[in-house]
Amino acid sequence: MADGSPVTARFDPYAARAQFPILSRTVNGRPLAYLDSAASAQKPRAVIDALTAAMEGSYANVHRGLHTLANETTEAFEAARESVARLLNAPAASNIVFTKGGTEAINLVASSFGMNIQPGDEIVISEMEHHSNIVPWHLLRERRGAVLKWIPVLDDGSLDMAAYAGLLGPKTRMVAVTHMSNVLGTINPVGEIVRLAHAAGAKVLIDGCQGAVHARPDVQAIGCDFYVFTGHKLYGPTGIGALYGTAAALEALPPYQGGGEMIETVERERVTYAKPPHRFEAGTPPILEAIGLGAAIDWLEGFDREAVLAHEHALYAHARARLSGVDWLRVVGEAEGKGAILTFTVDGAHAHDIAQVMDRYGVAVRAGLHCAEPLAKRFGLTSSARASFALYNTVEDADAFVDALTKAREFFA
Repeated sequence: MADGSPVTARFDPYAARAQFPILSRTVNGRPLAYLDSAASAQKPRAVIDALTAAMEGSYANVHRGLHTLANETTEAFEAARESVARLLNAPAASNIVFTKGGTEAINLVASSFGMNIQPGDEIVISEMEHHSNIVPWHLLRERRGAVLKWIPVLDDGSLDMAAYAGLLGPKTRMVAVTHMSNVLGTINPVGEIVRLAHAAGAKVLIDGCQGAVHARPDVQAIGCDFYVFTGHKLYGPTGIGALYGTAAALEALPPYQGGGEMIETVERERVTYAKPPHRFEAGTPPILEAIGLGAAIDWLEGFDREAVLAHEHALYAHARARLSGVDWLRVVGEAEGKGAILTFTVDGAHAHDIAQVMDRYGVAVRAGLHCAEPLAKRFGLTSSARASFALYNTVEDADAFVDALTKAREFFA
């Protein structure tokens, strides 16, 4: 793998890539090199077919009907919950709440847990968080008087764990950190983060929107109270995500939204609520999207995940090796053991301009602040570009990236 060759006995990215219809297209007359999977991954045929089959062959609302279509759809919906539980190594499917994405899952916890937040209670987050794991806690700062404390990020992109330990205290109520940074690629020591937080009496939420794809999460080994992820980065549909919570943590949360499904009884004078996970799934859920997510997970389980991760990192290493020695490139985030995300700036050119020129060569990269403004300010950036590698990328994609980046640099030099 060191030479960047992606084909091994354990994983063949060309065979995987062939399962993604969109990756056969061209952009501006060039083969598409899609390197924006950290924002949203493409969908394999297995997911597309699962959605089509659910719509064409057996669709109805779930949990509420006794007819054949309702039973079949409910079975498929709950099978997807089982798939999520397997992905995270949750103790049971009842630990899994379907949401419309990672953002809603964090908001669910922040809103429900936040009902008991008192002025002066502290919430610890890090400088590398996505806005989805910042703004919900800011809402508690604004509405409940919570105090936000920030874990610093070191120059290499790793968390300052010594500083983190010093932030924990008797007023700490929640620690909310990312498993893997969407900008730096840093994979955080979440088990140690949880251990220290629990010793201080705090709950822990892990944002796994990248980690669920690239870090092999095991929520029982991590020991977190909550873990969230989104489906569309995991080769599944948009509009679907999941919240894992321990049985005790979910049971302690009051309802997030009211409506059908999340109740036991409704009377004029009182209402009683269902047990988790249904307590947090008010109304008609994203049925088709959940089925599609289940299909994505089932499809992903057909691969040797360790071989996939090694392949992704080999592509990252290949691109970095080809760019070694250039004096016009700044790479942001080089923590040991990081995931296959390459965020960078180019001297004398705005990231948006670089991305637009690269698109002329069929190379899709992200540009901007990546929904992580505090992190950008930490590194003195007004914008950056990002290439993120996925299982369907190949050495040809990595080479196309380097070649297009070099041409873009020449254009602006």
